[in-house]
Amino acid sequence: RPHRTELYEDPPLGCWPIVYSPDYNITFMGLEKLHPFDAGKWGKIINFLKEEKLIADDLIVQAREATDEDLLVVHTRRYLNKLKWSFVVATITEIPPVAFLPNFIVQRKVLKPLRTQTGGTIMAGKLAVDRGWAINVGGGFHHCSSDKGGGFCAFADITLAIKFLFERVQGVSRATIIDLDAHQGNGHERDFMDDPRVYIMDAYNRYIYPGDGFAKRAIKRKVELEWGTEDTEYLQKVQTHVEGALNEFQPDIIVYNAGTDILDGDPLGGLAISPQGIVKRDEVVFRAARSRGVPVLMVTSGGYQKRTARIIADSILNLHSLGLLGRQQPACALGSPSLDQMVRDSAKDFSNLSLQ
Repeated sequence: RPHRTELYEDPPLGCWPIVYSPDYNITFMGLEKLHPFDAGKWGKIINFLKEEKLIADDLIVQAREATDEDLLVVHTRRYLNKLKWSFVVATITEIPPVAFLPNFIVQRKVLKPLRTQTGGTIMAGKLAVDRGWAINVGGGFHHCSSDKGGGFCAFADITLAIKFLFERVQGVSRATIIDLDAHQGNGHERDFMDDPRVYIMDAYNRYIYPGDGFAKRAIKRKVELEWGTEDTEYLQKVQTHVEGALNEFQPDIIVYNAGTDILDGDPLGGLAISPQGIVKRDEVVFRAARSRGVPVLMVTSGGYQKRTARIIADSILNLHSLGLLGRQQPACALGSPSLDQMVRDSAKDFSNLSLQ
C-alpha cells in the first residue's frame, strides 16, 4: 500500500501545471558561485514569465519538499544517511568548501532546495497526467540513482516521478524518458536498467562526464554527439529519434529532461546550439507528444550560463503561443484579475489558430 504523501494532493483546478517554489534557489554566502551552475536560474525563469504576463504567483503550483518517506520510494536508507556527511554532499555538488560546513547548514541551504525541486518533479508527474503537460521549473537530476549521487544531482527525481506514477496512478504503466541534456543521464539509466516498462532515449556529447559505459546498456535509443555539434545536425537528429522512439514504444507519459547546457559556449556541455535551436528542440518534443496525445512532464536540468534562464522562459512562451500547452482555464482563485485576461488570450489564440 503506497504511503500517504502531500505531493499528490490536487492543486486548485485553475492553476497552470507549472511547478515552482522560491525555495528552489540556492543562496549561501556566495558559495554557490564556486560552481558554474547559476543557482538562482529557477527564480529568474519565473520572473521572466511574470514579466511577459504568462503567469502570476497565484497561478502556479507551489512545490513541496519531498520527505524522507517520499525519497525512500527509490533511494536506499543507506544513501540518504550518507547525505548527513557534509563531505559527501560537497562531492556530489562539486562545491569543495561545503565539506567544511556543519551538516545542519548543508541540509538547510543545499539539500532542502534540491529536495523541494525533487518534490516538484513528483508533483508535476501527476499534473502532467491530469492536464496533458506539466513543467517543473527545476529538477532533472539525471546523474543520481537510488544509491549514488553525482554531477550536482543529490536525488533521483526522474526515477521518483516515474515510480510514483506507476504505483499510484491508474493507467500509467509505461514511460519514455527523452533526455536531451548535454550529459548522459546515467542515474535514471541505472535505476531502470532491467525495467521493460521504461524506454530511454538519450542524446549527449559522447566525450564528457559521466561516460558511464555500464549505464549506457539501458539506453534504447542512443544519440552520441560530437564536440561542437550545431543546430542543423542536432535538430535533425532530435526530430528523427524522438519520432522513432515514440513509434517504437507507446508510453503513457513522457519525461522530458530539457537541459540547456547544449547552448553554444556552455563551459561543461561542449556543444554549439543557438538559443533559437533550444526553443525549436523543445517544440519538436512537445509537438511529437501532442500529436500522439501522450502527456509530457518537462524538467529543466543542466545549463550553466547566465542566459539560460531567459532561453527557458522564451521556450515556454513559444510553446504557449503555438498552442502546444493545453489551455486549462488558468485561474486559481475565482475573480483573480488575470482570469479575464487569460480568457481573452485564449479566445485570441483560438481565433488565430482558426485563421491559419
